[in-house]
Amino acid sequence: MQFEKKTFQFLQDLENNNNRDWFAENKKVYDLSLNNAKELFTEINQNLELHDEIEKQKVYRIYRDVRFSKDKTPYNPRFAVSYSRKGKELRGGYFLQVKPGDTVLGGGFWQPEKEDLFRIRKEFELDASEIREILAEENFIKYFGGKLEGDELKTAPKGFDKEHESIDLIKKKGFVAIRRFTDKEVMSKNFLNEIDASFKTLRPYFNLMSDILTTNLNGESIL
Repeated sequence: MQFEKKTFQFLQDLENNNNRDWFAENKKVYDLSLNNAKELFTEINQNLELHDEIEKQKVYRIYRDVRFSKDKTPYNPRFAVSYSRKGKELRGGYFLQVKPGDTVLGGGFWQPEKEDLFRIRKEFELDASEIREILAEENFIKYFGGKLEGDELKTAPKGFDKEHESIDLIKKKGFVAIRRFTDKEVMSKNFLNEIDASFKTLRPYFNLMSDILTTNLNGESIL
């Protein structure tokens, strides 16, 4: 199973005709394209459940909320989905966006809650050796460039030493691994296999972060 050419073409056409009249005229094409995307998202979920525990799959709406946005185009020309891991013990989530010229896969913690963010920073302040070992792993470099992306502060957060050896991690406000795909890669028969291999590569990272976020600095469970 793969993304059909007409599904990808619909997204490209919507990018070029982002208005309600065009969308209404092509509603049947949208419905077929959405069904194709949902079938693939379900297969991705099934693959994930072979090596992880997934609590929720969320398919994002194509309709944009323009009430508080300068961009008043009514549609987001993409198909996107997220998968939340199961239970309080398994932290983190997976994400996929399919969009011509901007297809991305990711996983991690985009905007952690204040308490979680502080706990992560304190862990990296105490010892960042485990996370650096994960980032340096061969497949993590292959799929994610050996790094975590996300917004970060210009300097050290309050209470942290700006000269700390792990300040590059401590000043982050999010911790997300991202892989980008070309349109040719999206249309290949191997795309779903590449997605699953990427998600598998995130497991050691998720395992570490889950351990951090379910314990205190003494390693004692807080659940």
